[in-house]
Amino acid sequence: MQENDQENFKRELGLLDGTMLVVGSMIGSGIFIVSADIARQVGSAGWLTLIWLISGLITIIAAVSYGELSAMFPKAGGQYVYLKEAYNKLIAFLYGWSFFAVIQTGTIAAVGVAFSKFAAYLYEPLSDENILWELGSFKLNAAQIVSIFTIILLTYINSRGVKDGKILQTILTIIKILSLLGLIVFGLTLAAKASIWDANWADAWTTRSFNKESGSWLPISGTDLISGISAAMVGSLFSSDAWNGVTFIAGEIKNPKRNVGFSLFLGTFIVTIIYILTNLMYLAVIPFDEIATAKSDRVAVVASQYIFGNIGTLIIAIMIMISTFACNNGLIMAGARVYYTMAKDGLFFKKAAVLNQSSVPAWALWAQCIWASALCLTGKYGDLLDFVIIIVLIFYILTIYGIFILRKKMPDAERPYKAFGYPFLPMLYIVIATAICISLLWTKFSTCGWGVLIMLSGIPIYYLTKPNES
Repeated sequence: MQENDQENFKRELGLLDGTMLVVGSMIGSGIFIVSADIARQVGSAGWLTLIWLISGLITIIAAVSYGELSAMFPKAGGQYVYLKEAYNKLIAFLYGWSFFAVIQTGTIAAVGVAFSKFAAYLYEPLSDENILWELGSFKLNAAQIVSIFTIILLTYINSRGVKDGKILQTILTIIKILSLLGLIVFGLTLAAKASIWDANWADAWTTRSFNKESGSWLPISGTDLISGISAAMVGSLFSSDAWNGVTFIAGEIKNPKRNVGFSLFLGTFIVTIIYILTNLMYLAVIPFDEIATAKSDRVAVVASQYIFGNIGTLIIAIMIMISTFACNNGLIMAGARVYYTMAKDGLFFKKAAVLNQSSVPAWALWAQCIWASALCLTGKYGDLLDFVIIIVLIFYILTIYGIFILRKKMPDAERPYKAFGYPFLPMLYIVIATAICISLLWTKFSTCGWGVLIMLSGIPIYYLTKPNES
């Protein structure tokens, strides 16, 4: 028994471990950065807070809906299995393909770029303004090199068969939770000013958009407001993503029929509370215009400057680098495991199912590394978020709709846990997420369109690579 379990975690992950995994996967870089972009898109304290609240609520709805699926299929590898059961192998393959081509690799690239943003705060030459090489319109900058270096380093460490990653991951997760809680507590007790809070909330629901070229605010309404809100939600939804990682290790969780769904709810609920409190702290400490114009969008650094002075900003930059590094370690490890599982099921490249001497799917790790590194060269942090979030939402919509399909398809299947608020809450998620997807394709086609195109390119690949039998 022990030998069979060697490639996996031991079957000792309890509710706390599952919840920490959800929290650790969700808190990466976004909360420290994306509030600046949200502030520029919607232009007021009320809307900034509301967007984080809506993102949190729909994430919690999605998580409690997944609880039903995780309880029905407690031993299998998460989302792609739910899609295979509800739809067919093609949809499951498209998820696997998109997971490799866009979702996981795009997220790894974005988190790597975020790491370089804070590395540049400690040492300016590492910034994206330091152009090292130009060829036509392509510019290679120092931040891209830093991002790629961290991805290669973490891939190398994982390819060596690191067995103690869980302990490191837990320690780093605790550090990032404590750093955020420390920021919130010290911010609200040491640096909060009634005058800043009152000024920020004076026009709490006035919608405006910040023009970077002119450095001025422009009022927005109607379709401009809708596109502003959907663009703003990219960052908050991205920051709230990766909660479903716990479903991939459902087979190693004690009492998975109860604990997977419960850890999904607890983890997403805890992170939503932390995120909203962090933004309220920003609004109590930093004038709104400074949130919107924070250098390289590093809002957390601006906040810690107000709270602790210069030394605090160095501490927070180092903490965020630890946070993003840990987040990417988990993403790189989990990603390779998913490709390995899919390849075993004949739904991914065969080589991804090959283990090296260290019992690690090294081919899958290095393929993921090469593509994530290429994505680091394609765009800025915001472009990578657009690229990822549209595909993430499409597959969340399909998976949650899968609950309705499976209720008809397998009416007698054991359902130890049923989706909370069914059918109303799952359908509410589908409607909101669909509206965001349509709005994103309408307003950000240049980045989101590429994501969709890469996803659809999986269709011919599926038919070219699938075995002759159905």
